[in-house]
Amino acid sequence: MAKKIEWKYETTVARVEDILDEIESGELEFTEVFDKFAIAVESLQQCEDFLAKQRSQVDLLLENLGDR
Repeated sequence: MAKKIEWKYETTVARVEDILDEIESGELEFTEVFDKFAIAVESLQQCEDFLAKQRSQVDLLLENLGDR
């Protein structure tokens, strides 16, 4: 049975930062830059989705608090 890898916001942000450092280093081949960029964009979308979900939960909690 395969072990499910737990997604973490902080780890994903660090991975994006590492990718940007790689791209900025100028040491990647041209095609690698596009591959790394695609991974960074996908990772940033995951972060944005996560933050949107968290924002919705906070809004709901605040709404419930206001109802009391």
